[in-house]
Amino acid sequence: MASIIPIETPSLGDRSYLVHDGTTAFVVDPQRDIDRVLDLARAEGVSITHVFETHIHNDYVTGGLALAREVGATYHVNGADDVGYDRSAISDGDVVPVSDRLSVRAIATPGHTFTHLSYAVHDGEDAVGVFTGGSLLFGATGRPDLLGPDHTEVLARHQYASAHRLVEALPDSAQVLPTHGFGSFCSAGTTTDDRTESTIGAEKRANPAFTQSEEEWVRETLDGLDAYPAYYVHMAPVNAAGPVAPDLAPPARADRDAIARSIAAGDWVVDLRSRTAFTSGFVGGTVSMGIDGQFCTYVGWLMPWGTPLTLLGESREQVAEAQRELVRIGVDQLAGAATGSPTEWTDSPLRTQERAGFADLEQVRHHRPVTVLDVRRSSEFDEAHVEGAVNIPIHELLDRLRDVPSGEVWVHCATGYRASIAASVLAGQGGPVVLIDDDFEAKAAQSGLPITQPERAFDSA
Repeated sequence: MASIIPIETPSLGDRSYLVHDGTTAFVVDPQRDIDRVLDLARAEGVSITHVFETHIHNDYVTGGLALAREVGATYHVNGADDVGYDRSAISDGDVVPVSDRLSVRAIATPGHTFTHLSYAVHDGEDAVGVFTGGSLLFGATGRPDLLGPDHTEVLARHQYASAHRLVEALPDSAQVLPTHGFGSFCSAGTTTDDRTESTIGAEKRANPAFTQSEEEWVRETLDGLDAYPAYYVHMAPVNAAGPVAPDLAPPARADRDAIARSIAAGDWVVDLRSRTAFTSGFVGGTVSMGIDGQFCTYVGWLMPWGTPLTLLGESREQVAEAQRELVRIGVDQLAGAATGSPTEWTDSPLRTQERAGFADLEQVRHHRPVTVLDVRRSSEFDEAHVEGAVNIPIHELLDRLRDVPSGEVWVHCATGYRASIAASVLAGQGGPVVLIDDDFEAKAAQSGLPITQPERAFDSA
């Protein structure tokens, strides 16, 4: 039986795959940091002979070209894609023999992009799985709006048809092996993120693309589309041009003076520590973006593209992890980095920030006026929110600082990560800010706060 090994990238909500028969292997949709793939292939004792791309990616910089060059593999990219490098052009219906046992069949599945391909893997005569990229996901599909509003409805209808083509072309037992859908913003609709596997049969029974009519599904999909990270606009051009392997050499050391100059110049200086550590003592003017969350997604979303970036971490390992995350979205050059504790990063007194929970907010609102700032996306806010809260989604905050009411501001999101970013930004503006580091769904209503819920009863379990 073919061995199919996912390579997880949780911070982007993506998977790559290494597939082998014990000797020969192929890879699907590799991330930029190809050393992970090479290490896995060595551990499995296999040689990579083919690399396949399902599409020109919008949410990360591919490692496909660099991997193929590194190991001398054949690089398969849709022949209809306009790319700036040599590749083995593949198209619908083509079958690639990988080994005596394994073969890969291309299936056109437009919807996420116009040229999207899925790949059915056959072990002998049996179709054991299908690599669906941004087409059929676990309980959802890839979003159809990344090529712009003029194409969105057309692509949505393609996506519906492509999902149905897959279930017609493959047995119910075939594994569904998507690239997106594990927290990725490339998903349309709600994916079942807690599921680690699925099959064609399981999707036929539960995925809305099969339980709804085309008109119902298209309307619901289009109505449910929400914001996606700003850095996406830069990914497809980079991937079409042909990205090289990243340079993961440690960045230059940033001393106190360099950090102070970067902050004064309006550059980004990002503190990688946990939000608990940050609020206990931080350098004024730095932004809290813990490496323990969707770090590169929010750096890429909020930081103006090309802005000089300095990283502050507790250890070299923490900085190296952040650097690896950043090269996955094409942020290759860092202004510098510093490690240790914040007292080593500045000559000025450290600042602190109050952390609280929703129960604390319920108590304090009876004693003094405060503004509740909800930095979740608008769709989340519309579903349920603290009565009277101001909604400025985190990705809009830098452009809407004037919309933040004056006075004491208590900031929250769903679990605390986005709120910690926003609170650190607002702290740089000088006003009194409290970070609500708490679980909104579990604790907000339970604390006694009035919750506005237009469409459903609030689940406080």
